[in-house]
Amino acid sequence: MRGLRSLNVGLLLAFFSTAFGLYFPPHVEQLPTITAQTSGSLIVLPYDENFLFKCEAKGNPRPTYRWTKDGMDFDPHKDSRLIIEESSGTFLIPNTKEKTKYQGKYRCYASNKLGTAISEESEFIVPMVPKFPKEKTEPVVVTEGDSVVLECNPPQGIPPWQLYWMTNDLRHIEQNERVSMGLNGNLYFSNTLVSDSRDDYCCFASFFRIRTIVQKPRLVLRVKPSQGDDDITSVQKRKPSILVPSSHSTTYIKKGEELELECIAEGLPTPAVEWIKMLENLPTHTQIKNYGKLLTISNVTDQDEGKYMCKAKNDLGEAEHHFQVVVEEPPSWQEEPVKSQLAEIGSDIHIKCSARGKPQPTITWKRNGQPLDDFPSTNYKVLDDRIIILRAEQRDTAVYQCEASNRHGTLLVNANVLVMNHPPLILTRSYLEYATMLGKSVIMDCRVFSSPPATINWRREDPEGSLDGERYSLLKNGSLQIHKVEMGDMGQYKCLANNSEGTMSLTTELFIKDSTRIVEPPQDMKVKRGSMVELECQVECDPTLRRELEILWMKDGMNILSNFSEGYFTDDGILQIVNVSHSDQGNYTCVVRTSLDQDTASAYITVLDVPDPPVQLTLSELKDRSVRLQWVAASDHNSPITEFIIQYEENHWEPEKWKEIIRVAGSQFSAPLTLYGHINYQFRVIAVNAIGRSHPSMPSKRYKTPPCAPDRNPENIKIEGHLPHQMDISWEPLLPVEHNGPGLEYKLSYRLLGVEDSWKEQMMKRHSFVVRDTQTFVPYEVKIQAFNSHGWAPEPRVVTGYSGEDLPLAAPEDVSVEVLNSTLLRVSWSPVPQTALRGHLGGYTVHWWQTQSLLNSKRIPSEKQSLTIPGNRSHTMVPGLKPFSEYSLTVNIFNRRGNGPSSSSISFTTPQGVPEQPPILRATNLQKDSITLVWAPPHETNGFLTGYLLQYQTVNETLGELKSVNISAPDTTQWVLRDLQDDNWYKFYLSACTQVGCGSAISEEGGTVSEALSSKQLVASQEWFVAIMCAVALLTLLVLIGCFVLKNKVGKYAVKEKEETLADPEAQVMGEESPCEYSDNDEKPLKRHHRMFTDIKEDDSSEDSSTMSEDDGSEFDEDGSFIGEYSGFKRRVSTEVNRHPVTS
Repeated sequence: MRGLRSLNVGLLLAFFSTAFGLYFPPHVEQLPTITAQTSGSLIVLPYDENFLFKCEAKGNPRPTYRWTKDGMDFDPHKDSRLIIEESSGTFLIPNTKEKTKYQGKYRCYASNKLGTAISEESEFIVPMVPKFPKEKTEPVVVTEGDSVVLECNPPQGIPPWQLYWMTNDLRHIEQNERVSMGLNGNLYFSNTLVSDSRDDYCCFASFFRIRTIVQKPRLVLRVKPSQGDDDITSVQKRKPSILVPSSHSTTYIKKGEELELECIAEGLPTPAVEWIKMLENLPTHTQIKNYGKLLTISNVTDQDEGKYMCKAKNDLGEAEHHFQVVVEEPPSWQEEPVKSQLAEIGSDIHIKCSARGKPQPTITWKRNGQPLDDFPSTNYKVLDDRIIILRAEQRDTAVYQCEASNRHGTLLVNANVLVMNHPPLILTRSYLEYATMLGKSVIMDCRVFSSPPATINWRREDPEGSLDGERYSLLKNGSLQIHKVEMGDMGQYKCLANNSEGTMSLTTELFIKDSTRIVEPPQDMKVKRGSMVELECQVECDPTLRRELEILWMKDGMNILSNFSEGYFTDDGILQIVNVSHSDQGNYTCVVRTSLDQDTASAYITVLDVPDPPVQLTLSELKDRSVRLQWVAASDHNSPITEFIIQYEENHWEPEKWKEIIRVAGSQFSAPLTLYGHINYQFRVIAVNAIGRSHPSMPSKRYKTPPCAPDRNPENIKIEGHLPHQMDISWEPLLPVEHNGPGLEYKLSYRLLGVEDSWKEQMMKRHSFVVRDTQTFVPYEVKIQAFNSHGWAPEPRVVTGYSGEDLPLAAPEDVSVEVLNSTLLRVSWSPVPQTALRGHLGGYTVHWWQTQSLLNSKRIPSEKQSLTIPGNRSHTMVPGLKPFSEYSLTVNIFNRRGNGPSSSSISFTTPQGVPEQPPILRATNLQKDSITLVWAPPHETNGFLTGYLLQYQTVNETLGELKSVNISAPDTTQWVLRDLQDDNWYKFYLSACTQVGCGSAISEEGGTVSEALSSKQLVASQEWFVAIMCAVALLTLLVLIGCFVLKNKVGKYAVKEKEETLADPEAQVMGEESPCEYSDNDEKPLKRHHRMFTDIKEDDSSEDSSTMSEDDGSEFDEDGSFIGEYSGFKRRVSTEVNRHPVTS
């Protein structure tokens, strides 16, 4: 194998362990490391079962454990009351009465042959139950106006606690600017009143963690009235003085805690306290509490440090106190020591431990838990915050402890230093297979443990190739990274690691896969709320990665199935959202991924909905008859608002019924509203967009308009005359909201047009009136004016109408007719004079009726038909007449009252027309060269029938020549067409004719047969007929035999039965119902035969014998002739009754 240029980097193992964490193979010895420990303080609470001191460590060899208490050795195994965990150094102290003996500070030591790691110090605290000391207190006696302090002196206990003052009956002592409790629990009176005298001032202390409340013995306060020289009560005023704090103070507070500065003053009148920060403003997060006497700043920072002043003032002067606030902080690492270092023998080792804090932390060094001074050595130096070990030897292997502390806390760190030489050990498994995509990057691992640091070399194995170029990088952990992978990079690679102690290598292989990509990404969509939507995400990926392909859906960066399970369904790249809501709006991302790469595509779903109701309805520009309504539009839910609908409701006429008053464009947010008078309004607004209407807004405040006169008069005045001598007047009343005030009435005024000058007037509340005793159909003028308690509406307009109508007096004259054709007539007349009309012209009515048919001169019962012609016309067309008939006709005029008299009747006749289409046409008796056509005559001939026109043509693949046959005999109903071509298909057309012409044709199709087929049909027909006749004879014989046997069993014959039947009419009826009658003479027909024969003969003599022909319609006799189908077409009918032919 030819040598290749390789990449090699000497890795500094110290850097490797610092940056990436030092991993030790299992067989390499390791220093102990604390993995779990108890930190801080353990406070014994009554409800705790036991108390855990945890200490767990790892190392090789396995560590052993020991404990110290208050700096002295403490062996948990020697105390049977403790619970020991054998697998570690952990033990538990049970909550028993002897727990007090375990109070103290504990520390755990984990050791093996290489060194010792130590835990943080943890304190076990057993609090005592706090109690106020039993003491006898004397009453406190002061003079009215003096200040006084009632001391609480609460017992010490576990924070947090709360102090408060109450009476014996558990009522809180009222606190204010004059009386208040300090942070120390004392009750301060800036000045006293006689009413402050009580003998039950009690201080209470509540300790939450131990669930304890203690009470101090009650204190007695006596306030004596102040007496002057003249025995009149007199209180001496004085300027303020500071009670708390008593002297200048400096407050040290830890950063992040809450600062509390208290300033309580006495004086008369009661001083007011104000706070100032010198040279600058108070911090923004400052709070003033306890009636101005307490300043607090939460979460204190360095900026809150400085000088503060409180000032107490009253009318007589002021007092000040200054506070110096110093913000300190516990130790924190500025640069935390490296917790684990591996160094080669003879190298220099640096352990740095840099901490900050206020005050500046003190750094203390230990080795294996012992002060560093206990280990005299010449090869290390201690320089403030660091140790330097020169030319390290294997004996310098140890756990070094750095402890940084100030008065606010302590930090401890264990730094493991392992000094050794070890040949390279490649931790990455050999023959790993890596896969990546074209154009992507790939990292092939080669993690090495060694001391001194190993040199790492990578080279191409199969196929051989160079690793030169910018695309190849050797990472600091020994891995090889290839950028923008090409197809030629596929193959085997080798990693070699060597140092002074030895050499090791591994082989790995790289594969190139097709990229995973989204070929059909989801699309942005706009959907209505409540609908269903689907997002599609179709993917292509390398076939070898198909099984591990994963498709995830994210909404606004969060996994849908993990965070939004309801309403979402996924299946094979499709996301379905059912019942879409507003919360479903957002950005949806399809994430498709394999172990090697991923692709994403996003789409935004916009949810459309009706708008939210408008808000903040206000009324402005309030006037007697108008107001301006303003509102604020709410969310339009992604569909712009196109308009606003303003509705109103009033609570007098139609309460709770909302009506529309106006609509405005969606860009307007106010509208002037014109109002009626005397209405108590409220308004609401509805927003409209393309999706629909919003819910109505909340109603506005009510606004009541003052009353006024009506704005308008009634409209739609109707003047009608239902009776000849009266006039009915009605109108559309004003709407209730249009009354504009109480007491609405109407003034009706009327007079004869052009005859009367003065008006007749009527006042009324209803909206109709009847004027009686009028002339027939004369014009009147009418006007109606509205009125209420506040005045008249504007002057009304005058309308004209007529009084009642009566029936017309005259009939139209000069009536004439013109027959245009056999079915159409033109009628004309002279108009009736207006004087004879006596009303509003409605029009004319033409009546006509057929008197007889000219075809058979038969009289026809009168059946009138009519045609109404509205308006003032003098002629019309009358359609639908029957040809070849005689008619009579009259004309009358009508008005709204009714019809006038009819004109004298005139007679006329209609000419002949063409016949109707024959109702039926059949092609029968199909032969080789002939076809028989059978038909029925038309129902209506519309004249004298002169014959038929028969036409036919072949209709095979093409239409043949149309041939005609004129049949001049009108009674003909069948025709044989001869000399036809065999085996051809024909179409026949038949129409009936009169002198006027031929009517519409009926068509039928049929075909001739070939000669061979015709012979076969004849033979087959004969054979079939013989077979049927044999079967009928056999069936008849079987029936007769059965009946004969039955009669023999009952012992009766037909002759005797006939005699009995004649003697008993009821038996005759029952005998006729027997199905097995027979005759003793075979040549005689049975009784039923006689009866049916008689019935048929009776039908033959009846006029309705054609009905039987109709029932057998479309039947043919043996020679193919048509039997008969329609009334009036009689023919011989052959009827077979019990296989005996009967002819009528």
